[in-house]
Amino acid sequence: MINSRSLDDLHPKVKALAEKFINECDKSGIDVLICSTYRDADSQNALYAQGRTAPGKIVTNAKAGQSFHNWKVAFDVVPLRNGKPVWGTKGDDLKLWEQIGAIGEGIGLEWAWRWNRNKEMAHFQFTDGLRIADFQAGKTL
Repeated sequence: MINSRSLDDLHPKVKALAEKFINECDKSGIDVLICSTYRDADSQNALYAQGRTAPGKIVTNAKAGQSFHNWKVAFDVVPLRNGKPVWGTKGDDLKLWEQIGAIGEGIGLEWAWRWNRNKEMAHFQFTDGLRIADFQAGKTL
């Protein structure tokens, strides 16, 4: 099973955007940790099972092939404050997330916190307008 954190496992266009994102965050004094890039089918299905047929809480609604992570065009991040992950969504924590969201959007990434459904603060992607069905049909960036 592969559940990578390496930028090298992203599509080259997305890797370049992820590196720019990290650099822009750094310039703004924000330390971020990449917590997920590419996931293979087995890893995606294991995450999907979590909270359903496996212990834990539900963390995804995407089965294998239904996540942009499976197509190497998405990555998850978490900002760090004093070396500790910031997962909160209130007060200063939310302000920090809004800062990194604005940085990501400013360089051309889609921030999943803006979605109407399945909102995710940690998720950024670049699909150049392609949908999951496009990737499943063999299209690529």
